[in-house]
Amino acid sequence: MVNNILSIINKIIWIGVFISLIITLFIGLNASMPKEFSVQNNYIFSNQAMLKALWEKYKDDYIDKSSFRTVDKQRDNITTSEGQSYTMLRAVWQDDKETFDKSWQWTKDNLWKENKLFAWLFGEKEDGSYGILDDMGGNNAATDGDTDIAMALLFAYARWGDSTYLLEADSIIKAIWKESVVIVNNRPYLTANDIEQFNPNEILLNPSYYAPYAYRMFSLIDTENNWQGVVDTSYEIIVKSSAFPLDKDNSVGLPPDWVVLNRDTGALSSPASMEITTNYSFDAHRVKWRLYLDYLWYGDSRVKSYFEKNNFLFSIWSSDQEIYNTYSHDGKVLDRGSSPSVIGTNIGYFAVVNPDIAKDIYEQKLLPLYNRDTQNWNKELGYYDSNWAWFGLAIYNNLLPNYFATLSEKDINEAYK
Repeated sequence: MVNNILSIINKIIWIGVFISLIITLFIGLNASMPKEFSVQNNYIFSNQAMLKALWEKYKDDYIDKSSFRTVDKQRDNITTSEGQSYTMLRAVWQDDKETFDKSWQWTKDNLWKENKLFAWLFGEKEDGSYGILDDMGGNNAATDGDTDIAMALLFAYARWGDSTYLLEADSIIKAIWKESVVIVNNRPYLTANDIEQFNPNEILLNPSYYAPYAYRMFSLIDTENNWQGVVDTSYEIIVKSSAFPLDKDNSVGLPPDWVVLNRDTGALSSPASMEITTNYSFDAHRVKWRLYLDYLWYGDSRVKSYFEKNNFLFSIWSSDQEIYNTYSHDGKVLDRGSSPSVIGTNIGYFAVVNPDIAKDIYEQKLLPLYNRDTQNWNKELGYYDSNWAWFGLAIYNNLLPNYFATLSEKDINEAYK
């Protein structure tokens, strides 16, 4: 009897020791993991898992399940070529071929024009039908959407191996050159759309549309045109439009939402329309993100030089601990909100000029948008914020691979056979 009792006590002791050992190992594992990993609520958190969870949430919220068009619910359920390009890029980065293919098919069926560029605006018309919103200039192309769609297709070829993707990208890339690039003083400049080519005097430009990394890829597909020249003029326009006063007495070094290029002289000026401005706002914020991506992928030293010379955002953060939504070209704060998209687009600037501050911004402003318990945003984000907060999280953690860089010249040539 006594032996049985001692045996039971001995088993209980060993069970206790085992449980204690497991708890100790669990705590040690959690403490020793790199910062992007933690064990919480019975799952392992990682940055990759966060991006995946937010992608699934985005599909539920903003991609129509029957048509696979991306819907901006905050703007009367419109769809833009930009929105379709964001979906395609995120899908290929997330290895979601089904969403990529179906979204691309909708884009081809509804936005692809005869000139092989994309109508930028689709939605509900006055008669209740859906289509291109011509009365709002919706049939014009927007070169950021065209560029991002073409790059997404190049990535799709690199990732999934179907040559059709590259051949379709080829037609878009050549159409961008034909319809949206103008020659000024013997140099190629990418315009904001496919109608600026017909303006004999002034060309409308949007610096946030410039994607130098994409033009480097395009130069290996469309070898007959000077895409490296477009890389160079993109940097030129960004640097000059940031430095010039434009419609103000002085500039604090921020790129404008919009700027005008004189076709004869190459001089820059502010737009005449009151509807498009030289403010640093939701368009221009994207300049920093696109340049940082070029810096990560291709190491262009002009990015670091440009960022380090323009310390306005650094000084604002140092004094206010904020990045505001809208500044005038001379630095006045016009909107003191601080939207998730603004944090996501500017994080790369701080990663270059001061990594410690970038870490603070990431940990204080960007990462807290995500709820690890629900694996979702802490609060509902609109279409634009949801995209650019995601892009910000991804670029800060260097989780946006350049799939095109995995292709050899032979791989590219194979697609044309």
